[in-house]
Amino acid sequence: MGWEAWVTIGVVILLMAGLVRNWAQPDLLAVGCLTLLVAIGSFAGTDKLPSAKDAVAGFGNEGLLTVAVLFVVVMGLVQTSAMTLITQPLIGIPKTVSGAQTRLTVPVMFLSAFLNNTPVVAMFMPVVDDICKKTRISPSKLFIPLSYAAIIGGICTLIGTSTNLIVNGLITSAGMPSMKIFDLAWVGVPCAIGGLAYILLTSRWLLPERKSAFNFGEDPRQYTVEMIVEPHGPLVGQTIEKAGLRHLPGLYLAEIERNGEVLSAVGPQERLHADDRLVFVGVVESVVDLRKIRGIRPATNQTFKLEAPRTKRCLIEAVVSDRCPLIGKSIREGQFRTRYSAAIIAVARSGKRVEGKIGDIVLQPGDTLLLEAHNDFVQERRNSKDFFLVSRVENSAPPRNERAGLALLILAAMVVSVAMNWIDMLPAGLLAACLMILTRCCTGPEARQSIEWPVLVVIGASLGIGKALQTSGAAQVI
Repeated sequence: MGWEAWVTIGVVILLMAGLVRNWAQPDLLAVGCLTLLVAIGSFAGTDKLPSAKDAVAGFGNEGLLTVAVLFVVVMGLVQTSAMTLITQPLIGIPKTVSGAQTRLTVPVMFLSAFLNNTPVVAMFMPVVDDICKKTRISPSKLFIPLSYAAIIGGICTLIGTSTNLIVNGLITSAGMPSMKIFDLAWVGVPCAIGGLAYILLTSRWLLPERKSAFNFGEDPRQYTVEMIVEPHGPLVGQTIEKAGLRHLPGLYLAEIERNGEVLSAVGPQERLHADDRLVFVGVVESVVDLRKIRGIRPATNQTFKLEAPRTKRCLIEAVVSDRCPLIGKSIREGQFRTRYSAAIIAVARSGKRVEGKIGDIVLQPGDTLLLEAHNDFVQERRNSKDFFLVSRVENSAPPRNERAGLALLILAAMVVSVAMNWIDMLPAGLLAACLMILTRCCTGPEARQSIEWPVLVVIGASLGIGKALQTSGAAQVI
């Protein structure tokens, strides 16, 4: 074994040590080690270490490109809330830790067989967070099972994990026939079932009990927000508990207004009627989650009069200053939407509930308003004398619920076309990603933001290091 092989093995050990010790981000470590190999090979003038051309060849790997476009496909599912159509009836509100683990890991394992692991985990992280808040289960009992369920589900199909896609890309580049989507299932499915059984049986002893230090009750911004039950929507006729409105973290249902009658202290078995006005009190994070529930919409009709399309809106917090011209006027009287091109969704005042309908609330200095407005509102109003402070609420774009079925149809068409061997994985993924954008399941900017570039950099750089193991002779010896 030549010195080049020893150098390559040393760099790989250095990379592994850096990953274990968290010396830097994984993408920086991988690129740094690849750069070191290229530099040594260039100075030594040897062809047994990767050249610059060999180093970047991995970034054109078909599997890597497939992983990239699958991020866009998943973004379409997220932005349309299509995943809630699947996860909500399956997961529900579990009563025990083992029940929560079972309800979480089974759908994650199944979905991970047809979607890349990384976006699947990213999709379910807020679901896990929500389960933990509602049930008081420690997050440390669910996050590791979530990750491992995605891993073992990914080994069942060709498209389930980036590793399989990368290996398939190497196989085809070597002149061998491409694997089919279910070729791995004969080994993968038994392994996945065994792995899932191990997780569920042993996690009670192996996973720690760690509670979050954050308490929703400590947040002073207690908003009052009104929502309307949509006629012909999925929540009509359901009980409050069944509709998922009972155990909302940091948010409680204060009352229901129905046909001019106010129902206070409503029980969990109270059934929802069309056009019920639901009054909630809670923190901003929970208000954002509330708006993403299918079948209810903000009670104010001002959101429908905004000129900006829904895809370009977000939630914004603004604190009313003592120089605001609307002080002492009701929101309706001051024509807030006309003046600021923004609709008030909720109001917080000194941590207490503000009585009355949104339009009838008289503004006072220091009131914190939760607004729905164009994305540019923060930039345009950040220096306005009318507000002390203006800030955007993260991940608050209104969901495109009406396109959820379309997003699921695109995903199903992609999987079926690859399974039936009508089209290869990369063009199928590209078509699905393009359809997600063309049908407005997600926008172009959202598609770009969805791509996890560090993940792709790690894969591309690792392929270059793998090439060095081959050319140096280290792989053959090992």
